[in-house]
Amino acid sequence: MLKGFMTICFLNRALSDRVKWLALLFAWVFQFFSLNILAQEISGSGIIPKPALELKRSGSFAIQKTTRLHISGSDHLSTAFFDQYLKDVSGFTLLRSNRPVPKGINLMVDTHLKLKSEGYLLDVSQNGITVKAIDEKGLFYGLQSLVQLIRKKNKIITVPAYHIQDEPRFAYRGMHLDVARHLFSVQSIKKWLDLLALYKINTFHWHLTDDQGWRIKIKKYPLLQSVSAYRDETLIGHKRADPHRFDGKRYGGYYTQEEVKDIVAYASARQITTIPEIEMPGHAQAVLAAYPQLGCTGGPYQTATYWGVFEDVFCAGNEETFQFLEDVLDEVIPLFPSAYIHIGGDECLKNRWHNCPKCQKRIKAEQLKDEHELQAYFIARIERYLNVKGKKIIGWDEILEGGLAPDATVMSWRGLEGGIAAARLKHDVIMTPEKFLYLDYYQSFNKTEQIAAGGYLPLKKVYGFEPIPAELNPEEQQYIKGVQANVWSEYLSDASKAEYMIFPRVIALAETAWSLKENKLYADFLSRLMANRWFLKKLNYSTAFYDVTGASINEAKAFALSTDLPNAEIRYTLNNEKPGLSSMKYSRPIPITQSAAVKAQLFRAGKPVGKMFEQVIVKSMATGKKVTLTHSGQGNYNIDAQCLTNGILGSYLYNNGEWLGLSGGDFEAVVDLGEEKTMCEVGINTLNYQWQKMHPPKLLLIEVSTDQQVYTEVSRQTVFSVEGINMALHKINPVKARYLRIKASNIGIIPDGFYGAGTKAWLLLDEIIVN
Repeated sequence: MLKGFMTICFLNRALSDRVKWLALLFAWVFQFFSLNILAQEISGSGIIPKPALELKRSGSFAIQKTTRLHISGSDHLSTAFFDQYLKDVSGFTLLRSNRPVPKGINLMVDTHLKLKSEGYLLDVSQNGITVKAIDEKGLFYGLQSLVQLIRKKNKIITVPAYHIQDEPRFAYRGMHLDVARHLFSVQSIKKWLDLLALYKINTFHWHLTDDQGWRIKIKKYPLLQSVSAYRDETLIGHKRADPHRFDGKRYGGYYTQEEVKDIVAYASARQITTIPEIEMPGHAQAVLAAYPQLGCTGGPYQTATYWGVFEDVFCAGNEETFQFLEDVLDEVIPLFPSAYIHIGGDECLKNRWHNCPKCQKRIKAEQLKDEHELQAYFIARIERYLNVKGKKIIGWDEILEGGLAPDATVMSWRGLEGGIAAARLKHDVIMTPEKFLYLDYYQSFNKTEQIAAGGYLPLKKVYGFEPIPAELNPEEQQYIKGVQANVWSEYLSDASKAEYMIFPRVIALAETAWSLKENKLYADFLSRLMANRWFLKKLNYSTAFYDVTGASINEAKAFALSTDLPNAEIRYTLNNEKPGLSSMKYSRPIPITQSAAVKAQLFRAGKPVGKMFEQVIVKSMATGKKVTLTHSGQGNYNIDAQCLTNGILGSYLYNNGEWLGLSGGDFEAVVDLGEEKTMCEVGINTLNYQWQKMHPPKLLLIEVSTDQQVYTEVSRQTVFSVEGINMALHKINPVKARYLRIKASNIGIIPDGFYGAGTKAWLLLDEIIVN
C-alpha cells in the first residue's frame, strides 16, 4: 500500500500539498474496496511495460500532417511500426527532416546519457517530442512507448505531455516458438514479432527441429527436406486419449534459407535477436527417419506422428553423428548473427545408449561414469565446435546432468532448481519454468477452452512470476540474465489457436522482464491492458483473464467467486440453471451446507460478458476436515493437503490444482473427522492417463480407526479400468470411527509396453469422500 502512496505522490508532485494529500487519502480508502479504481489512479501513462519513472505534465502535443520527424545518431532505426500505426489512426505518415525540428518529433542517440543499453528518455510537451538514448536499441524502445501514448479524439491526434525515464530490468527478454509440431507462416511470425517489439521483448527463440518435423533447409542433407520435414499423419485430440486417433493426412513443410534470412532480418530491424534451436541429442526421430545410421539401432524410424518423448536419439558413440551435426551447424550459423545457438539437451532418454555397443565403447574410451556423463560429453563436444565458430550455447536445464559444459547458458524449464544450481556454478541463466511460463497450458477452466497441453496458467500467474529466486545471494543473482515464455505447438494447429494462447500472456511476461519489481501491480497492469487493446484487435487473443473464478474457502464452508473485470457484476445460481440478470447477485462468499452446482455469469451494463463459470461442489463428512500426508506432492501436483477435502473435484484435464501427484512414490493420507461418526461410504478419486505417464495405483486400501493407533481395513481396490477419472467410492458396512487412512501404492517404474517405459509413473489422487 505504501508503494501506492509513493507512486501517486510522485506522479502528482505538481499538485498543492493539500490536493496531494487528498489524492493519497482517496487512494488509501479505495485500496480496500476496489483494486480497479486504484489501478485507474496509478496507471499513469498507460504504457506497457510499466516505465521506471513517469511524470505527468500539463497539456499535450498535436501530431499533424505538417509535423516532421528527425533522427540523428542512427542510420538503421526502424520506424515501420510507428509509421503504420500513425497512418492507421490518422491517415497520414510523417515526412523526415534532415535537421532537428523545433516543433516536431526528434529522435537522437546521445552516448553521454547515464542510461543502460536499451534505456531511453521520452519528453513530450506542447512544443514537441524528444526521444534520447545511448544506443539505437533505446531509441527504438522509446519510439514504442511513444506509439502507446498516441491518442485520437475527434480526428485530432495528440500525445499527452510526459517525462519518462526508462530502462530494462533484464537484458534477455524472450519468447520461444515451436514450429516443429506445427508450422506457422512467415507472415504470422512477422505479425507476432511486431507485437513482441512493441512490448520490448528482444529475443525470439525459434524451435526449428524435433521428433515431429525438421523445419529448416539444410542443403548438404536433402532428405531433411523430403523426409524429416514431413510426417504421415497427425494426432487428433489430446495425447492422453487411449487409443490415439489420427487424421490420416500427410503434414509438414520447412523454411527455406531465404525465408529464414527474411525473418531474422525482420526481427533484427525491430531490435529482436533470433536464436535458433537445433535439438540434440534427444528429440531426433525426424532426423533418424531420413538418416537411420545416426541412431543406435539403425532403424527403421519414422517422423513422429504424436507428441511425447521417444527412446530413439542420436547415437553418441557414432562419429558420423557429430559430423552430421557439425555440417548442419555450418549452414545454420551464417543465417543467425546471434551470439547463441540453442542445442536443446532436454528429455534425452538413455536406454538406447545403455544397450548400444558404440555408446558403451565411447563411455569406456572417454573414461565416463555413465550415460549421464555421456550426455555431458556430447554437449561439451558440440560446445567446443560452436566456440571455434564464435558462438556460445544455450540448453535446457538437463544439460546440467553429468556436468555442465564450460561456457553454457542454462534455460531452467522444469522449475527454479536448475537455474539456482547453474547460477551457483556461475553460469548464466534464463528463467523459463513451465509452471509459470509455458503458454501451451490452459488459461481457463471453462469447458469450451480450446485443447491445451495440461496445467493451468492464467494471466495473473504469469504476471506474478518473480525470476530471481530468493535462495540466491546477491552475487549469484547476477547470473539470472533474463526470462522467457515458451510456446509449444502440439495443440496449436493454426495461427489463430496460437494467438489465443500467446496473447495477452506474453505481454504479462514482457512487463516482468522489463519493469522494476517494485513498480508492478496486477490491477494496474490490467487497467493498462484493457486500454491497450487496440494493438491486439487483429489477433484472436484470449479474454480468459477476466473470467469468473471460484475457490473453496473457510474450511470448505463457503465458496468465493471473483473477477478482474472492472465495473462488472456476478450473477449466480445453485440449482444448475443458467444465470441471468434476475439471478442472485454475488456480494460475499456463498455458504455451502450441502452438495451444489454453482453457475455464474459476468454482466456489464446489463449484458453478459465472457463465458459462464461452472463448479460442482461435493459435500461429505470429510469436507473441510484436517488431512495429514506421509509424503507431499511433487512438481505441479504439490498442492495443499487440504485440497483433498475441500469439496472440489480434480478436473479430467488435471489442470485445476486439485490433484495431488507423486512421481514413483506411494500415497498415504489420514483424515481426522474431529469426532467419531458412522461411515457407510468411503472413497477417493484417482487418474488413469497412461499416455501422460499417469497410472492408477496397484492397490488402493482404505482403513478406519477410533484412536489413530489401531486401523481396520474397510475397503480395497486393485482394478481401475476407466480411462481418465476413476471414482473409487465404496459402500461399506456401517462402522463408527474418527480417523480414515487411505493408502495407494504407485506402480513405480513404468513397465515395458507402456509409454515412458523405464521412467517413474505419476500417481494422482483427489477428494476424499466419507458418507
